[in-house]
Amino acid sequence: MRRFVRLNILLVICLSTVISLFPGLEIQATDLTSLAEQVKRLKPSVVNISATSVMGKGTSPSPFGGGQQDPFEELFKRFFGDLPQREFRQRGLGSGFVLTEDGYIVTNNHVVEKATDIDVILEDGEKYDAKVIGKDPKTDVALLKINPKHKLPAVSLGDSEKLEIGDWVIAVGNPFGLGHTVTVGIVSAKGRSLGLGAYDDFIQTDAAINPGNSGGPLFNLQGQVVGVNTAIIAGGQGIGFAIPIDLAKNIINQLKDTGKVVRGWLGVLVQQITPEIAEGLKLPEPKGALVSDVTPGGPAEKAGIQRQDIITEFNGQSIDEMQELPKLVAATQPGTEVKLTYLRSGKERTARLKVAEQPEEIAKSGIPGGEEVEQNLGLVVQEINPQIQRRLRIEDSEGVIITNVESVGPAQEAGLRVGDLILEINKKQITNLDDYRKAIDSIKNGETALLLVKRGKNTIYSALKVGGNGKG
Repeated sequence: MRRFVRLNILLVICLSTVISLFPGLEIQATDLTSLAEQVKRLKPSVVNISATSVMGKGTSPSPFGGGQQDPFEELFKRFFGDLPQREFRQRGLGSGFVLTEDGYIVTNNHVVEKATDIDVILEDGEKYDAKVIGKDPKTDVALLKINPKHKLPAVSLGDSEKLEIGDWVIAVGNPFGLGHTVTVGIVSAKGRSLGLGAYDDFIQTDAAINPGNSGGPLFNLQGQVVGVNTAIIAGGQGIGFAIPIDLAKNIINQLKDTGKVVRGWLGVLVQQITPEIAEGLKLPEPKGALVSDVTPGGPAEKAGIQRQDIITEFNGQSIDEMQELPKLVAATQPGTEVKLTYLRSGKERTARLKVAEQPEEIAKSGIPGGEEVEQNLGLVVQEINPQIQRRLRIEDSEGVIITNVESVGPAQEAGLRVGDLILEINKKQITNLDDYRKAIDSIKNGETALLLVKRGKNTIYSALKVGGNGKG
């Protein structure tokens, strides 16, 4: 007992010392009080979601699965014949929150993406069948609708832009099926990109988020939703991610009104300007969005935008990082006339164009490697021939294809991949292996090579230093 008293006295002395040393420091009692009353008010607006999807059908009577590898397949068919097809169902768990008192529910797209049946369970155990109103895979937001027997307690949407690193947040959800679990933490970072898409802009928090939390709300201490809990890092502890509610609001409204999301579109593929690319293009600093491809017939092409232009402003808003441009364009209403400011060969230019509606994306597929022919820069390339075209199912007849990338070297550091087509090196067209050899031989050790690469349906620029860590 005496030891406990001494510890308390010591704590008081330490706090008094801190306050005396920092007279401007204020310790607010509200920051240290219980959140119980707030949680009681918020939990009824959070729902658990159970989504069932059909994974496939089986027809074999053999308990060993059937097929060519099953030695008992014929035996079981002889005695039992073909059994009726059986559906294999998988159930997934997630979370959501009540948007309106008449039953609109917000969750993640990946929670309900392939679901055939969706159940929404309220805090009091009431269960309802849910209908998908609309989904947006690009931001991972989905909107559901149930028909409740009574008015539901709807959430209040906050302003995620006002969040600051260090602000307290509350996550409520259904982790591992443990319904309405509450965790508390702080905002660890903002504007996080996880490489999941062009619209990555996550809030990072150390409030515990686990499988099953997806789609649940992230509240501020005022009880407003500031994020939609979405992602975790496998094996990570104290690292969770949420979609900012400011990004989700526009998506939710469009899904509620029309069942789909319409985005603006320029018809350009842009990429980040690395220090190496900036050096290759002789830029003073790596700022802006580098145009690596222009869609034929799109708004950008009609306005005269060309490959290798660098977009620095969109309608008066500065573009310092590449990822800023897709977000601004997507949020622009199709048909809106905008002004683009860009650099071409170091000179500033402007163009006016009308933003179009973003078309459906073309699915991308990987390309397998080929036979080794030429090696340099930490990569192996091969000239395209009819056999390669047939084997890789490509239409291109010009350029050289990358068939191997060294695990350590300039090519690997530049992000080059097996299956990439090299179309240009330092603005020189590459049509065959001879062009490639001549271009590489003209680059001195330590210099930067600027490559134009075709990957799937798109082209990108990549810069690598000759004679870095590889064999160049």
